[in-house]
Amino acid sequence: MTEGPLLGKIILFVLPLMATNLLQVLYNAADMMVVSLSVEPDAVGAIGTTGSLISLILNIFIGFATGTNVVLAQRLGAKEDGEASRTVHTSLILSLILGGVAGTVGFIFARPILSLMGAEAKLLDLATTYIQIYCICIPFVSLTNYASAIFRAKGDTKTPMFVLSLAGIANVAMNLFFVLVCGLSVEGVALATGISNALSALVLLILLARDDGPCRFDFKRLGINKRAFLSILRIGFPAAIQGSLFSISNIVILSSVLRVNNMMAPIGAPYQPVVKANAAVGNLESFVYNATNSVYQAAMTFTSQNVGAGKYDRINRVLGCCLLVTSVIAIVLSGSVLLLNKPLLALYGVVDGVEGTCEHIAYNAAMTKLLCSTLPYILLAWMDVGCGMVRGLGKSVASTIICLIGSCLLRIVWIYTIFEYFKTLESIYLSYPVSWFLTALVLLVFSLVLTNKELKKRRAENGGEQRDTSDIAESVEA
Repeated sequence: MTEGPLLGKIILFVLPLMATNLLQVLYNAADMMVVSLSVEPDAVGAIGTTGSLISLILNIFIGFATGTNVVLAQRLGAKEDGEASRTVHTSLILSLILGGVAGTVGFIFARPILSLMGAEAKLLDLATTYIQIYCICIPFVSLTNYASAIFRAKGDTKTPMFVLSLAGIANVAMNLFFVLVCGLSVEGVALATGISNALSALVLLILLARDDGPCRFDFKRLGINKRAFLSILRIGFPAAIQGSLFSISNIVILSSVLRVNNMMAPIGAPYQPVVKANAAVGNLESFVYNATNSVYQAAMTFTSQNVGAGKYDRINRVLGCCLLVTSVIAIVLSGSVLLLNKPLLALYGVVDGVEGTCEHIAYNAAMTKLLCSTLPYILLAWMDVGCGMVRGLGKSVASTIICLIGSCLLRIVWIYTIFEYFKTLESIYLSYPVSWFLTALVLLVFSLVLTNKELKKRRAENGGEQRDTSDIAESVEA
């Protein structure tokens, strides 16, 4: 990462990571696709309703996993093997602690929060069942994320990809078994997701135990090292806060979607059409997001390693390559989703029907979301790259503040002003591209300013060293 051409290396880093991220999305996608085959018509909408709340719970420890990625990459870039090992073992024990706390809190407060969001009756019962079973398995989800972050920090994105491929196959098989054979609904797919995450966590730990470098896992060395913990905390805590507040803004948006659903759904509707459409498109969008998010990981990791090696002259090149790669991915995937909307939406049970029916309302709502928020996903891709660059430069707090103001706060203000005036789905979904554009602009400019400032500082220091050497040479000659 710190030597030679960058574009090819970034692509080679991104492709396995992108496949890994997409496999993780398949867990939830398989849940929703298979559960649409169950006898419960509100099952898809119930799982979709839990998305923002699950993200809120998960982001508590995923943010700290980001800290692991950055800190470990910097230690490896600086050839500090002892510090790297302490970072690995601190991260793994931290993953279990945070996963346990997050799962417990989520299990207890899931139903009251879903109720406050506007979920009612059968939809509320199904969503609560799904999220509570999921929360029991969260320590395994946490451990999988941290172990994957360790592999990414050392430049290995293939191993997590292969492990999660196997876990994904197991997840789909268990989904089909629990739903079609056992006759379960949301509880069946939640169990399948939890078990598959437990399998992936176990395999990743075994592979780390066989590593022959500073990232080798040794059960006897598990513990929290104060220096490693504080370094992870410095990067990870702002990332966790940012992710959690993003989820809060999405919860506010989902509450607005529920309000629109209640206005549009026919009396005595067999299911909630707008909620189902929002869940289906949201799941399709997660494929695009997780593909472009792999470039965010690349920007953060490549930047971190070059910062650790003191090679700031390569960082602007990292930015340019990452913007190019993420733009291509975003355009191809978001365009493909839009072009193939009918067969893709049909996988979630969203098909067009006669005007006035739930089917017609759901399909129109899905198309509205596709046009307003999926098509301009390139803006989110740029925002993520800017965020990864700033975080890789060690300015995690600054990245968090920019994202919170530009995305979270702006969206919440938008909902309570623009949406309250229009009360339409378009007025909800347009908040996304507007916030992405403004946040991306600030982050990218900020990363350029930081890098160029550090470059000027180092050039001045090098110039001073050269003058000192000349003065010594002149004194020797005299």
